[in-house]
Amino acid sequence: MKIIVMLIGLMIFSQVSAQQPDWTDYEQVLSHLKSGKKHDIDLILVDYPSIRAEGSLQRAYETIANFDTTQLKTQQEKLAFYINAYNILALKMVADHWPLESIKDVGSLFRSVWKQPAGQLSGRAITLGELEHQILRPMGEPRIHLAIVCASVSCPDLRREPYRPEILAQQLDDQAVRFLHNAGKGLRIEDHVIRISKIFDWFEEDFDKSGGVSVFIHHYRPDLAAYPIKANLPYDWSVNSLQ
Repeated sequence: MKIIVMLIGLMIFSQVSAQQPDWTDYEQVLSHLKSGKKHDIDLILVDYPSIRAEGSLQRAYETIANFDTTQLKTQQEKLAFYINAYNILALKMVADHWPLESIKDVGSLFRSVWKQPAGQLSGRAITLGELEHQILRPMGEPRIHLAIVCASVSCPDLRREPYRPEILAQQLDDQAVRFLHNAGKGLRIEDHVIRISKIFDWFEEDFDKSGGVSVFIHHYRPDLAAYPIKANLPYDWSVNSLQ
């Protein structure tokens, strides 16, 4: 009986002690988010000068840069960590080059921002493109595209909390609902056509696991009529800054 109790205890402990960094500094970064509007689009804005001045973003970056990613065992642990890491590195990319009009300004004619070194993970330099296309997308979770934020107006909004493995499914569902209810950048109906973000065009194949883009959209917006769907909303690459 004692052995069974001990095994149960170990199982419970392993479930509640998911391997993740201490996200305290990242939580401080996220305290500098404010709801607002830019170019007539409702979104969550970032106070980049504040997070630069107080050092919380640098500390959050050091947290992920120094974290041993071999500790990440489950799909949820990996997804939560790498989504947070992407968002921290995108924020850092903008903050390190502040002021700028768009994150794309960090790139050049010969090498886009997605191919520029964004920081360190697991002891090696990594780009935002590598993190998205070589680590996150192969995990087969299409909702990442509504969670990773490229520091731009038309991107999905940053959450006011880090992603955590134990509640990741709910957080990703909430991101999908929020984005698809944002008429400025997620989805709007015009002339009996459902117009959605170009994200669904760029990464269309990733939604096949969910039955395709149309099935995905109607899952989170069951109120929609059976109108044609076109992924052609204008994409605003202006930086998601408060100023």
